[in-house]
Amino acid sequence: MPSIGEILARQAHRVPRRTALIFSDRQYTYQELNRQVNQTAHVLASQTVGRGDRVALMAPNNDNFILAYYALLRLGAIVVPINVRLAPPELRYQLEDSQSRLIVYDPALTDTVLAGTPTGVGRLSMSDLEELRRRASPNPPAVHVKETDDAQILYTSGTTGRPKGVLMDHHRIIWTGLNVVTGVGLREGERLLHVAPLYHSAELDLFLMGGTYVAATHIVMGEFHPRRVLETLAEQRVTAFFGVPTMYQMMLREDLLDRLDLSAWRIGMFGAAPMPPATVLEWARRLSGLTLYNLAGLTEMGPGGVYLGGPELLAHPGAAGRPILNTEARVVTEDGRDTAPGEVGELILRGETLMKGYWNNASATADAIRDGWLYTGDLATRDQDGLITLVDRKKDLIITGGMNVYSVEVEHAVLSHPAVLDCAVIGLPHPDYGETVTAVVTLVPGETLTLEELRDHCRPLIADYKIPRRLFLGPIPRNASGKILKFRLRQQYRS
Repeated sequence: MPSIGEILARQAHRVPRRTALIFSDRQYTYQELNRQVNQTAHVLASQTVGRGDRVALMAPNNDNFILAYYALLRLGAIVVPINVRLAPPELRYQLEDSQSRLIVYDPALTDTVLAGTPTGVGRLSMSDLEELRRRASPNPPAVHVKETDDAQILYTSGTTGRPKGVLMDHHRIIWTGLNVVTGVGLREGERLLHVAPLYHSAELDLFLMGGTYVAATHIVMGEFHPRRVLETLAEQRVTAFFGVPTMYQMMLREDLLDRLDLSAWRIGMFGAAPMPPATVLEWARRLSGLTLYNLAGLTEMGPGGVYLGGPELLAHPGAAGRPILNTEARVVTEDGRDTAPGEVGELILRGETLMKGYWNNASATADAIRDGWLYTGDLATRDQDGLITLVDRKKDLIITGGMNVYSVEVEHAVLSHPAVLDCAVIGLPHPDYGETVTAVVTLVPGETLTLEELRDHCRPLIADYKIPRRLFLGPIPRNASGKILKFRLRQQYRS
């Protein structure tokens, strides 16, 4: 199997004049994209980037992100995609943990990068990279990259609150793309709309990789606006789109939905959070030519896991589905026995896309991967026909607008406020975002605290989507071991 960079080069030779990338008013054919990737690689090589070096990539969706991503892989470097919404302390941790030697960043993020870059880590603005690229050689760099070479470290939060780096090689990322291509039926020359962040594994590994494998035209938007997305779907004759459920819910509310020609759009994929069954059925009613797919996966699997689409999704709109192609799934009890139909157990997965492990974290890897199976921490049931339904999470994960938030991270920020004596962070239902981050706080005697004061305190410490949107003042229930009884808080404040 070729490396990721070789797949792009093959498409440049096979369909050189096909449009590969559209961002704003800029377009690239596959031939031009491949040429500019080579030029970008030479610029990065002049920054002494080479095989095995970790290089952070921090930018919103744009053409420079994609050029830098492919260029780094062509040099044999390991890309560390960074969430653009991180606060400086969070950025600093990921750069230090990954031992990145360079961060390539969008100029709009200069303040965060300057504040969050440790000593010894180089910085390269994408505006400077773009200027240097114009004078660089268009020939491919003389580097042979194998499919077994490490390619990517993507950070995902753990129960301790410290993010863990998921290590993937070229082989695993390519299989991730192939699995979604075969699973949902992506075709040669698809027109893919990228709105979800490319620094997340779904958009990056499923759809940039999978789309390039079928020589798709990648239409990239910098941010999500429901009306503009619908207009782009129509104007660009988009055939396939992935979004988080919140995006689909907001798009349904736009009055122009029924007036646009969306006849080209045939594959609608969603993931990162559960989609309300009513939303699934409403989309099926409004666009009869659209086939929806629920993709329920983990970064640690590529991402990959289980999926469900077509008539079966409409018959079971609340289910997660079956293992995606080339993936195995089981639901097991604590002692490793396969559960009976309807019995709750933990979902475990294995396949070609399973991560190599957590970067520089052997103990967490050993805990997550046992006998070749990834223990997901998700509780699920399986019916007689093998259909899997996720029913709960072992971990206190909050999913808000498709973004993962771990309560411990937020609790650390809240507890640093001088008025806070004790706190617990939970997710409560939200009609648009799935869940909303909620803090339950016990105050220091004599102190007061408002939601806005708490949010102002947390803003420089954690990303904005992690900051509590609701605040309740009251006692924190704990068991005899001192562990917070979060299920009681969810029951108490749900109404």
